[in-house]
Amino acid sequence: LYFNVMENKNTFKFVVVGGGIAGVTCVEQLASQFPSADLALITAGPHIKAVTNFKQVSKTLEEFSVEERPFTLLEEKYSNLTFILSAVKALDAKSHCLETTDGKVYGYEKLCICSGARPKLFTEDNPYVLGIRDTDSAQDFQKRLSQAKRIVLIGNGGIALELVHEVRGCEVIWAIKDKAIGNTFFDAGAAQFLIPSLETPKAQKPFPCKRPRYTVEETAGGTHGSALGPDWHEGIVLQGAEQGHRVVVEYQCEVEKIFTSTDVLVSEIAPNLETVGSWPVYIKLNNDKTYGCDLIVSATGVVPNTDPFLHGNDFVLANDGGLQVDEQMRTSELDIYAAGDVCTACWKHSPLWQQMRLWTQARQMGWHAARCMAAHALSESIELDFCFELFSHITKFFNYKVVLLGKFNAQGLGPNHELLVRCTKGQEYVKVVLSEGRMVGAVLIGETDLEETFENLILNQMDLTPYGEDLLNPNIDIEDYFD
Repeated sequence: LYFNVMENKNTFKFVVVGGGIAGVTCVEQLASQFPSADLALITAGPHIKAVTNFKQVSKTLEEFSVEERPFTLLEEKYSNLTFILSAVKALDAKSHCLETTDGKVYGYEKLCICSGARPKLFTEDNPYVLGIRDTDSAQDFQKRLSQAKRIVLIGNGGIALELVHEVRGCEVIWAIKDKAIGNTFFDAGAAQFLIPSLETPKAQKPFPCKRPRYTVEETAGGTHGSALGPDWHEGIVLQGAEQGHRVVVEYQCEVEKIFTSTDVLVSEIAPNLETVGSWPVYIKLNNDKTYGCDLIVSATGVVPNTDPFLHGNDFVLANDGGLQVDEQMRTSELDIYAAGDVCTACWKHSPLWQQMRLWTQARQMGWHAARCMAAHALSESIELDFCFELFSHITKFFNYKVVLLGKFNAQGLGPNHELLVRCTKGQEYVKVVLSEGRMVGAVLIGETDLEETFENLILNQMDLTPYGEDLLNPNIDIEDYFD
């Protein structure tokens, strides 16, 4: 590969792989810092995901829109940027070059891998199992749902939470492995607050879509697009074949087996079916319940998309399959960095931060990776960005604004913590996590207006012991109290 690079002279100072939020943020930052350096963005699809309407809500909280844009807009904005429309076939880390699926070879001085993650389906080969992962699969789901009377939903993450709330005119059997819905984001109390929303009619959303739909991309590992974030369902009517709406949640269970209608006739499960009827597919859960349905939807998370970078190279992988990166976003291979869902942060974390594969962190990692690459190219040192001091995320579930701060689910705190909760049915749910009298995390559901105050209390690590339960007293204006 090295000699091909020298002959073709396709060598760049910086190469970024991936047109998602991490990759685009990274390449924009590099293009701004090095306006005369040769840069390349390699991505399999003609559209990129751009951050727009960025708003710094507080020190660490940020809101932004994600818009799908043609790559030509980036090329027009940055004259030193070359857009390469192809998937990566191979990487030769020792020779500092990449080969794309169209047979071309490109050299780099520094490379940032931002290839994201791919859906983790519990089965790949069943025509009745559908994963929601990009525009095409979402539209396929819409079409198949319109003929469905019952679907089974597997998964408990962000996409599952939104889907179970958006679907109408269809019975939804929601199978989760946890004790409560939304276990990734919520405790049992918050889940209980949200449960009534499953049965109430969906209200008209007062806000425009923040994250439009995404197109399909061709990659070396197959066809898939960038992982969908919240609001993936905007513009798609998720209406089943019935008039009613019913959600049945099956807790603490996983899929044991999938049967076709023919299999059921000769199967030992037939006498145990909860209803009599003929369905095209049946799913047996390990809680001894079996459901017939028209469609099974897999929303069971993602895995880092490290193919095809691993073959022939010496990357160190984390336990979750991501490329290990240090606090400078460097992988174990020289001059190769990574950002976003493909990587795993393996530096010593702040006590108040943890990695979650979310849009906000993809942007932060892409931005920090670019700053590190720029600093190293100039032989300068750089500190870990402040955004990694405190975990913070704003999103929306079941039409409620949701703010997550710090160790919002008491992650890693063990038994030595205290929870304070305030709940107004249908209006707000406020939870703070205290450790040794100091606030270390919070969950805010609804229009609480407490995010900036709580962020300051977490960052300042003020001893709140004297205030006791008055901290959440609704008759005390806590914002003025700690102003």
